Amino acid sequence: MTDPHRGEQRIEAHGVCLRPFHLGDVDDVAAGCADPLVQRFLDGLPDPYTEADARWWITEGAPAAFAGGGAAYAVVDPVTDRLLGTVGLNNPVPQRGQAEIGYWVAPWARGRGVATAATRALSEHVFASGTIRLELLTRVENAASQRVALAAGFRPEGVRRSATPARDGGRRDLLVWVRLADDPPGPAERPLPDLPDGRLTDGVIVLRRLGPDDVEQTYRLHSDPEVVASRVPPGAPPLAEVERRCLGAESQWLVGTAAAMTILDAASGDFVGNCTLVHDQPASGQAMLGYSLLPRWRRRGYATRAVRLVTRWGFDHIGLSRLWAGTLPSNLASQRVLEKAGFKREGLLRGRLPGAAGSRADSTVYGLLPTDPTG
Repeated sequence: MTDPHRGEQRIEAHGVCLRPFHLGDVDDVAAGCADPLVQRFLDGLPDPYTEADARWWITEGAPAAFAGGGAAYAVVDPVTDRLLGTVGLNNPVPQRGQAEIGYWVAPWARGRGVATAATRALSEHVFASGTIRLELLTRVENAASQRVALAAGFRPEGVRRSATPARDGGRRDLLVWVRLADDPPGPAERPLPDLPDGRLTDGVIVLRRLGPDDVEQTYRLHSDPEVVASRVPPGAPPLAEVERRCLGAESQWLVGTAAAMTILDAASGDFVGNCTLVHDQPASGQAMLGYSLLPRWRRRGYATRAVRLVTRWGFDHIGLSRLWAGTLPSNLASQRVLEKAGFKREGLLRGRLPGAAGSRADSTVYGLLPTDPTG
């Protein structure tokens, strides 16, 4: 890997300019690094972040990054030269032709594609200089940064467990996103697209992405005795597990493993339940469907409506070739929901599911193809 910083020190591309920091950036660096969102996702920043910290970064920290084989650029408006954020490289591994890329964007510059533009600009620059592989690491709950990674052509590669120290003294997992020098240009392909206008609706119910605001209601749902009885294995999840699920739901969607949704009553906006499409066999165009409703919303046809909305989205927008769902043989209500939505009973898988106290449970399997009538 050759030195990507030798010679030209300004990089202009994609509507932004990358240049070395100077002391005129002190106020903006201090304000940007003190921003609550930047502080939340960059555990290593001093808190509080002061002008003295900004001066140290400009005069010592950023130059040291270059001296160590990395980079630390100010991202600025090419017309006004106002600081918009920063982008840089760290943890270079020359023998592997590899480095990590990272960024933050000032609050006054958000919503303009600055992070994506800066990431693309620096990536192209270092690839042209001999780098082979760039890694971009994000927190699981930092979906905005993951969207930047995808838009800049990075692909998900896995989870690095307990990869970084947290401000509170613990450790955090990091998602790994990677772009190679010979990857095709443009954004990375997403297996699971966003919902049209952020939701699906038939006028009676609304489906939207599960999120952090759904923790309390989702915990209440999955603590309901009837829902617990049909869980695999049966049992109520701890609150911490529900919190992780809700905080990581958008990340799962972006990675392409699952599309977890909240079901709402269209008239009142009240929480009805959850519905999830699990992209379990993307290579063969297959996904699994699951759903749960609070007791007060059952026997109103809401589950059937949710299944119909998700199946149509799966076939029309994802391009699935098959959807399937499994129920316990005793769960006749769920079987009726699937049959009303057009699913066909395909058979019984004996001992497929873990049951209570180490036992095994059978699973009744239903399937739906795009050519099947959906009722």
